[in-house]
Amino acid sequence: METSVAVQEEILAQQIYILRGNRVMFDYDLANLYEIETRVLKQQVRRNRERFPEDFMFELTREEWEDVITNCDNLSIYSRYKPFPPFTFTEQGVSMLSSVLHSRRAILVNIAIMRAFVNLRRLIEANNDLVKRIDSMEERYDKKFALVFEAIKELIRQENEPREMIGYKLPGSGSGKSNTYL
Repeated sequence: METSVAVQEEILAQQIYILRGNRVMFDYDLANLYEIETRVLKQQVRRNRERFPEDFMFELTREEWEDVITNCDNLSIYSRYKPFPPFTFTEQGVSMLSSVLHSRRAILVNIAIMRAFVNLRRLIEANNDLVKRIDSMEERYDKKFALVFEAIKELIRQENEPREMIGYKLPGSGSGKSNTYL
């Protein structure tokens, strides 16, 4: 008998941010997913601080939080006016939360979040592969187009040079510059 939690990956992906070079989730988003109050989540983390080293969880500075508020359009109005900067949890920190939050829902939500992190990582890797392939194609075609552009430049240069007239000189037209050609 498997109980599932209806957490859509699209919603989870929108709640993952990149801060200090890490993909993280905010405490209030996690508390909402776990259906507990943010203060309860923070309380459990503080009681188990040794389980959350800096690479698992960190608290944003006031300046970092203001930057997030300024630059992130998908923050809810509610979260923008929080009195204190949130705790941020990396993928490992989110995983550790299930050991300090003793509920079936916490376990199921963590499973859904881990899947979202994995899918996000796969998407980023796929995009990196695509970028590499596009760069390779650009490099290859840039060389070919460079030849075409050189040929066009040569034609333009030749267009600007005075050219000798082509045709037959009519007899008796003289030797001046006003020769008549057919």
